[in-house]
Amino acid sequence: MDALLAALADPARWRLVNLLAERPRPVGVLAQLAEARQPQTTKHLQTLERAGAVTSQRTGQRRIYALRPGPLRELAAELSRIADTAEQVSGPHATYDRYERRLHAERLAAKESGWADGRSFTFHRSLTGHPELVWRHLTEAVLLAHWWTPEDLRVSELVFEARPGGRIVQEYRDAEDADGSHVVAGRAEGVVDDVCPGERLSYRLSPLLPDGRLAFTAHVDMALAASDTGTDLDVHWRITDSTIDSADFIAGIEIGFGQSLDKLAATLAAGSHDNDSNDSIDTRSTK
Repeated sequence: MDALLAALADPARWRLVNLLAERPRPVGVLAQLAEARQPQTTKHLQTLERAGAVTSQRTGQRRIYALRPGPLRELAAELSRIADTAEQVSGPHATYDRYERRLHAERLAAKESGWADGRSFTFHRSLTGHPELVWRHLTEAVLLAHWWTPEDLRVSELVFEARPGGRIVQEYRDAEDADGSHVVAGRAEGVVDDVCPGERLSYRLSPLLPDGRLAFTAHVDMALAASDTGTDLDVHWRITDSTIDSADFIAGIEIGFGQSLDKLAATLAAGSHDNDSNDSIDTRSTK
């Protein structure tokens, strides 16, 4: 497949493939139609033959070349599979496209400081597990680390002191950066405002810009209520202190935090809360 792709990548060889798609032709005719020298045309045809795209046979004084459709169909099928993978409904590429559209709109709106102040976002999830269990996943660093990032990121450092005035640190990297050798994807710092175990949690969290300044402040309120199936979780975000440079962060809130909550729901449903260790994450929690 690699040899075929390399052979077809040359414009001159691609021209020959198109000529041979019409009918088998001798080298001399192909050179004439391609407006190229015959020795050069012969070399291109030999490359295509080694790659499996064409076949040839000598007839008298002439060598006739013909296209082999099979390898081209196999290549077309593989390219189609790749395209289908990229176009999966609700897949990573669809999420990327959604974020790109929102990013464009937010960047246009970010004309001056405070441009997004007062903006709010609400989320609701019906979760498996009683409120006390859900509360642990909201406040214990080791459990938070399993879900508190979107799908393409992973927590690399986490501090969550679940008490009024408690410190919050959330650092995250690309999910595929296994050894931490790449640059940090993002970092946020904040403080816990209010704690009512099993019922309500409020905190402020601010993503940091590359120069260390705060991008904005998110005021996050979480309310838990027991339900017939487990726990209803309602989350309200409110934005203050927004800077012009915060557009990229704010564009991703609805998508990113929504994905995080989906991970929380999946974690609870799978019972993965029993795994209380994660050696690759620096997690500290104070109650």
